Amino acid sequence: MPESTNPTSEAPVDIENMLQRIPHYRSLLSSFAASKSTFKVLASVPSDISSSPTSSSKASGVLKTPPKTLHVLDSSFNPPTLAHLRIALSSLTSTTNTTKPNSSPRRLVLLLATQNADKAPKPAPFEERLCMMEIFAQEVLSKIYSESQAEDINVDIAVTKYPYFVDKAKDMEVAEIYARESGEVAEQVHLIGYDTIIRLLSPKYYPPKHNLESLVPFLEKHRLEVTYRTDDSWGGKDEQDNFLSNLREGRMKVVDGMAATPALGESLEDGSLSRIGGRTEWFGEGKCVMFEGRKEGEETVSSTKVREAAQRKDREALEKLVTKGISRFILERELYNNE
Repeated sequence: MPESTNPTSEAPVDIENMLQRIPHYRSLLSSFAASKSTFKVLASVPSDISSSPTSSSKASGVLKTPPKTLHVLDSSFNPPTLAHLRIALSSLTSTTNTTKPNSSPRRLVLLLATQNADKAPKPAPFEERLCMMEIFAQEVLSKIYSESQAEDINVDIAVTKYPYFVDKAKDMEVAEIYARESGEVAEQVHLIGYDTIIRLLSPKYYPPKHNLESLVPFLEKHRLEVTYRTDDSWGGKDEQDNFLSNLREGRMKVVDGMAATPALGESLEDGSLSRIGGRTEWFGEGKCVMFEGRKEGEETVSSTKVREAAQRKDREALEKLVTKGISRFILERELYNNE
């Protein structure tokens, strides 16, 4: 059965306890790697999981109240940053999601892909990332409960063996832990960056046809919330809004098999999206929404900045990039010192 902790908005994260959980997560990862399972919830914060009478021998569980909506934050969490926190909080507290009919109960899924889990991942081992994910989960909920009257939300710490969205989404649809008696599948809201939607919609990644037909079962059922990535690589906010507007009108620019951001005013061919297997309804009102990644004046966050601050053992700099709990864990474990 997945493990759990119960955070409160007042209590700081118990770092000593988290350090002791490293061997526990290492053991869970080893069991997962050796199993036929391709998706597993390893922990839930706070706990609402009871033993399943039909699967106790498999150390799995069932939820007391299965979710109707899963907010999925899929990342390497190397480490979890304040950018991740902003994305999670924006999704969980947005009026689009809190007022959507029949969307509750909702859960946040922190999803870590463990391909090659039998090899030593760099620069932070998976078991330490899972500990940081648990710390992050506690701090997400602490933030929600201290700043809003949101309904009760649980955070699941999960692992997958699949690299692609379509496979991950299908796994979560059929996962026993999320099963509803009605057979209804929970809607998934995938929280991604603009750079990720570019990769998601790039035909080169879908052999042998190299079109977007394989995305149909994923995007017909589920939603995307896309965080702006406003830098030289991806263009500004206006360009990214224009990319989404073109998709809604059935147009998409593709260069060498990769989706591309068109220049403002650039003319794209009508029907260019459908010719590569894409559908305008995937991007309709409420189906694909752009979100601000950070507010004006907030620190620009990157894993590179985090690692540089960790190497300097600069707690003040770290706490502008990650939560206090994550900062303490990084410094205690001396993570990223040997890069």
